[in-house]
Amino acid sequence: MTDRRLRVGVLFGGESPEHEVSLQSAKNVIEAIDRDRYDVVLIGIDRRGRWWLADESRFLRHASDPRRIRLPAGGTPLAVACGRESEIVPLDDDADPLPALDAVFPVLHGPMGEDGAVQGLLRLAHLPFVGPGVLGSAVCMDKDVAKRLLRDAAIPVAPFLTVADRAQAPAWEAAAKALGTPVFVKPANMGSSVGVSRAASAREYEGALDEAFSFDTKVLLERTIRGREIELSVLGNRHPEASIPGEIAPRHDFYSYEAKYLDEDGADLRIPADLDPDTTSRARDLAVRAFRALCCEGMARVDLFLTTEDCGDIPAGELIVNEINTIPGFTRISMYPKLWAASGVSYPELVDRLIGLAIERAERERRLASAIDLGAENAG
Repeated sequence: MTDRRLRVGVLFGGESPEHEVSLQSAKNVIEAIDRDRYDVVLIGIDRRGRWWLADESRFLRHASDPRRIRLPAGGTPLAVACGRESEIVPLDDDADPLPALDAVFPVLHGPMGEDGAVQGLLRLAHLPFVGPGVLGSAVCMDKDVAKRLLRDAAIPVAPFLTVADRAQAPAWEAAAKALGTPVFVKPANMGSSVGVSRAASAREYEGALDEAFSFDTKVLLERTIRGREIELSVLGNRHPEASIPGEIAPRHDFYSYEAKYLDEDGADLRIPADLDPDTTSRARDLAVRAFRALCCEGMARVDLFLTTEDCGDIPAGELIVNEINTIPGFTRISMYPKLWAASGVSYPELVDRLIGLAIERAERERRLASAIDLGAENAG
């Protein structure tokens, strides 16, 4: 770290169906950044994927209403110039150049933001960024790939089937026989419960498939796990640590998009979760193991189930990994910052540590050789 204030670019919005969630999260991150330590450059990404320099005095419209929140129209368009001397540059000829950024905080959720796409761009630009790298971001976003990697690492996951073609989806009877009922139907590459349905009949199943395939080209069918929803926040690079666990108690059929972001009474957030010491220890260990198995760095929220009854061959009392979110929500009701606050890490300190981890990783990568020394006899 340097004695001068670091310049941090905050990326928010994006092309994903989770665009509005990103705006809510960014608002809270921006409010939490210590302005004595950081100069903040706000970069909004609209639904067409265009990058805009945002004016902090009016970077959001309807900011207090999660149903109407949006980016304002217009602004200075931006582009990323890649290379070791890279920068984010305005496309207007008469616009002032942007100062060089020391780090980027992508507060983006879902495809084209959390799936490795933006991470790859920032990596090409040699810009340090918060959160997992390209590989960790990509595998965590794809629930099919993530579950297979976790399973190969002997980390328990719910039984599932993958459907890569709507026309080849198993019939309801076959899905129900393999997984039991009801069946959860999910887009493989989506978060915030977007496109997720719970199907208990052939009619619901067909509608759930249509819904999920409207958001992705690959869909997961999962066994319903009857249990408690336990979440942990993980922080760190080579030596990650897990927060105390919390519990989500949905008041809807499941922890849906509406329950997460639109209905403040959609779920009870119990922090800390009412768990015995042994289960707490097992949950924290499992969260870190899953974080490492999926090549994560920086941050992630690990979502678990604690079974309350036997689910097929899964006994009661088992901890199962549901999914890992590499850019978890940072809204005022989101679990990731709340769990760290309850673990003794305040919101501003959390943001500070995340930026520090991004710079630490970039410095480690910068020390790697980028050319082969062929020796003096081959010079020229």
